[in-house]
Amino acid sequence: MTQNQITIVITAFKSEKKILSCLDSINHQYKVIIVENSKNKHFKTEIEKNFLNVECVIAGENLGYAKGNNLGLSKVKTNYALILNPDSILEKETIENFFITANKIKNFAIIAPAIQDINNLKKEIKFITEVKSVKGFAMFLNLSEFKDVGFFDDNFFIYLEEIDLCKRLEQHNKKIYIDPSIIVKHQGGSSHDEKYNFEMELSRNWHWMWSSFYFTKKHNGFVFALILVFTKLISALLKSFFYLTIMDKPKQLIYSHRLSGLFNSIVGKPSWYRPFNNN
Repeated sequence: MTQNQITIVITAFKSEKKILSCLDSINHQYKVIIVENSKNKHFKTEIEKNFLNVECVIAGENLGYAKGNNLGLSKVKTNYALILNPDSILEKETIENFFITANKIKNFAIIAPAIQDINNLKKEIKFITEVKSVKGFAMFLNLSEFKDVGFFDDNFFIYLEEIDLCKRLEQHNKKIYIDPSIIVKHQGGSSHDEKYNFEMELSRNWHWMWSSFYFTKKHNGFVFALILVFTKLISALLKSFFYLTIMDKPKQLIYSHRLSGLFNSIVGKPSWYRPFNNN
């Protein structure tokens, strides 16, 4: 039975409402591990009371997407794992379709839905296709293929950690596929509840810039990375100053966070910024 072969891993942060639709879409015969990146023990109590197939791990701090998923994956005992975002919805046949494809392609590392962006459906995939990378909202992992590669790079907090993982898999001649028969509805950018939108927007801007430089430096070297982000650095500096002078505080905060994230990455500091001070 497939329920004995797979564990679903969801890393969450302030997703108390959003995650319920995701859990409701998962057949309760499948084991789910949630890594809650906060100290919210009430969340754990309520989730485990209402979903008997769910184990909720309270991280005690905001580990981010990469480290949170690694924590969840370290607790998986099955041969396969499905990484899901809290704002993802499965269809009734989604998991079975993952397994149908897994049985067709024995040596895969990752299988993902063919529709990677619900807002951009121009490129229609009709067949199972090998690709270089996939987005991280729904990744079906063949865990035996990761023994000599590892999982996510803990240095990433959010952004580009799944692209980095795919790049390392490719370097080890591992296979990544997308399949049009697999449907996962992903809202995108809305894993948290709406009342946290602005604070999360600041976090996104900080970490996107940090991760962009770190990823490029890791794979292409410091000088190439610095050349690539130089215009972004100047743009963030000028826009931060401009919005400060016209007293547009929200936009000034966004660009100052972009500037800070990029500067911290350039000087080699870790991705330390955390929204809500880790509450």
